[in-house]
Amino acid sequence: MSPETIARWQFGITTVYHYFFVPVTISMSLLVAIMQTMWVRTGADKYLRLTKFFGKLFLINFAMGVVTGIVQEFQFGMNWSEYSRFVGDIFGAPLALEALLAFFLESTFLGLWIFGWDRLPKKVHLACIWLASIGTVLSAIFILAANSFMQNPVGATYNPLTDRAEMTDFMALLTNPVFLVTFPHTIAAAYMTGGGLVLAISFWHLAKLNKPNRTEKQDADVEAFRWSAKLAAWFLIVAGALVVISGDFQGKVMYQVQPMKMAAAEALYETAGGDGEMAPFSLLTIGSLDGSRPIFEITVPGVLGFLAKNDPYAEIQGINNLQQAYREGALVNPNNHLQQAYAEKLATIGINDFVPNIPVSYWTFRLMITLGLISMAVGIATLLRLRKGHLPKESRWWTLAMLAVVLAPLFGNSAGWIFTEMGRQPWIVAGVLPTASAVSPGVGTGQVFATMVLFTLIYGALAVVEVGLMIRYAKPGLPAEVAPVEIKGEDDVLSFAY
Repeated sequence: MSPETIARWQFGITTVYHYFFVPVTISMSLLVAIMQTMWVRTGADKYLRLTKFFGKLFLINFAMGVVTGIVQEFQFGMNWSEYSRFVGDIFGAPLALEALLAFFLESTFLGLWIFGWDRLPKKVHLACIWLASIGTVLSAIFILAANSFMQNPVGATYNPLTDRAEMTDFMALLTNPVFLVTFPHTIAAAYMTGGGLVLAISFWHLAKLNKPNRTEKQDADVEAFRWSAKLAAWFLIVAGALVVISGDFQGKVMYQVQPMKMAAAEALYETAGGDGEMAPFSLLTIGSLDGSRPIFEITVPGVLGFLAKNDPYAEIQGINNLQQAYREGALVNPNNHLQQAYAEKLATIGINDFVPNIPVSYWTFRLMITLGLISMAVGIATLLRLRKGHLPKESRWWTLAMLAVVLAPLFGNSAGWIFTEMGRQPWIVAGVLPTASAVSPGVGTGQVFATMVLFTLIYGALAVVEVGLMIRYAKPGLPAEVAPVEIKGEDDVLSFAY
């Protein structure tokens, strides 16, 4: 395999692994903030116990996310130096803001939250977790703005003297149509992930506590876990609905800027729809080995046209038609300044195949949707099971459902990102820089392969540690009732500084 292929595998492995932690961090920070807010407002002990219980799990995940995320930026310089050189002027601003503003909020106020129990006033301490939660969302904003540039390169032009893309409008990055639909879609999907984790843990403990002759403490635990299970279930359902709505908008924007990705997602080989005909949505398509034509299809008419253009009779371009059009020079978007400016240089590179991996694009798109719907279904089933004071019973089916509600959002998020990145190929910056031109010229196959194996082994070990720690601290249940120390005066607050 070429260095490009190995480098892509390495970046894909480390990115997918890192993204297991990101949605949990984003969502758990908000859930913990809500729990602590309820405690501050009501003074009820159950909310304090839930805050400390789920807060500990949140911190374990946050620490792992930081460790695994650091490797991502190293790879830009090690394996993708040409990419870093070409887009450095654009990526520098959002990545710097992510570090200086977003990560500052996360790390600083999370530190104050960790060590500020019984030292900071209640409301100040509460503000710390809310600011940390806001920091996770700000981090997502800047990262997604950078990634959206790769999907639809706006706010930049090409300088032939330096052979680099140069920023012309920073606000264009933040108003990129791809970013405006990707951000709510990604954040809502992240909230589903945290909701699934909290729901599974709460439901498991409720099933364990469903027995006669419970102690007073166990009754208190049941009341607390019932509340957190319902909160998490509503998170799943509401966030899932937002994922569906934002995904619909995202599909329409995707077809505007990346029609080949939409065609690959549907395994649509020939242009369909238009002239009174409805473009079909594929339920199952089996293509030829060379990926040039379908062999067997099960489709639903009209759905694809609605997804792409809000019109069931709209004409949707197919893979073969787009491939031919791109080969004839129709790739450049006349409204995209960077693509226009780079067109002459791109012609000398000689890209001839514009089709992404169709099986990967097709199945990750469907896997993302299916896993999201399963998560929402489990959330609805949970609310139905808990109504009228009922508690779940330990059973194989509920155990499988709770396992699914943890893993389905996680793998659904990963499938969505794989689709987003694989569907963009052969481009690392859509319509401008080919992936093959972005790798570091001085790095050989052996070097990249060795680091890929090393990172995979390290990340595998970290996965074992992460799962072990989460199980270890989730299994015992809520901590005993704790009477928090009240701060009596300014001296008590200032003593924390020393």
